[in-house]
Amino acid sequence: MSNRTNDTLTALDGVMVGHYTDAEGGTGLTVVLFETPATGAVDISGMATSSRQIDSLEIMHPGAAVHAVCLAGGSAFGLDAASGVVRYLEESGIGIDLTVARLPVVPTAVIYDLSFMDPRARPVASMAYEACRQASPDPVEQGCVGAGTGATAGKIRGVVSATKSGLGSSVVSGVGGVKMGSLVVANCFGDVLDEHGNIIAGAREGKGFLNSFQTISRGEVRTKFGAPGNTTLCVLVTDARLDKISAAQVARMGGNGLARHISPYNTPLDGDMVFCFSIGNKEVHPLHLGVLAAQAAKSGLLNAVRCAHSMGGLPASRDLVD
Repeated sequence: MSNRTNDTLTALDGVMVGHYTDAEGGTGLTVVLFETPATGAVDISGMATSSRQIDSLEIMHPGAAVHAVCLAGGSAFGLDAASGVVRYLEESGIGIDLTVARLPVVPTAVIYDLSFMDPRARPVASMAYEACRQASPDPVEQGCVGAGTGATAGKIRGVVSATKSGLGSSVVSGVGGVKMGSLVVANCFGDVLDEHGNIIAGAREGKGFLNSFQTISRGEVRTKFGAPGNTTLCVLVTDARLDKISAAQVARMGGNGLARHISPYNTPLDGDMVFCFSIGNKEVHPLHLGVLAAQAAKSGLLNAVRCAHSMGGLPASRDLVD
């Protein structure tokens, strides 16, 4: 294991992350593996989502165990990649014991990155299987990797005017040493704002940023669904004890960290989803965890932008912001 200080999601014991990056095609996927089954929920605030096995996170669903999460590019095509995670876990003897077989539970969500580089490049099952094989508790690699390979920010005027974004991760600590980790894929329609409200990634105009919120407020809108395509995905994991209801509450509060720094957020063109998973037994009030979740989500989002590099003809934040 690396000796580097770990300030990412894998700082939580029992969490491993693996990426598969298709740099030539401009897409990829990321898997989060849990050493012991997690209990979780999802807050779906976007209006254009694409997912698989999300029903397992519903409060009324009888199952509570989640064994992994898969985030992928490729839009709905990328959902097929989840079968590679399922196969890997089954071969490893991981899953719900059905007597005749073990059934892994792998909630999966995707971003739309088909407009970025090669629209025929999509994550597939073999890539997900390899990402599982390579998964590690080492600090999460960030930037234009995994599910963040094809991520871009600020698409009011299309991908051609966007800023290259990516995948970011963070961890924060709270009362009693409780931890909240995040992993964020920033593929938002809106712009990304820093801690001071300044745009650091988004729709570009000339040598600066357009300011999508102000542009939309003047009446300019984008009506064609699917092009350029958007979605911000966030996975939150804590070592506090949560049931499904509490996890859903924390996931919703965690979305506040994204809403404060993506402008606009939750548009009809976004498929934003925030997952929250519990893998521990620390007794902490969900309100405190919700505030930590918002902080972790915000930091993961900003890392996704700041760690990205220029790719596919698009500049990154580091090329545009002093």
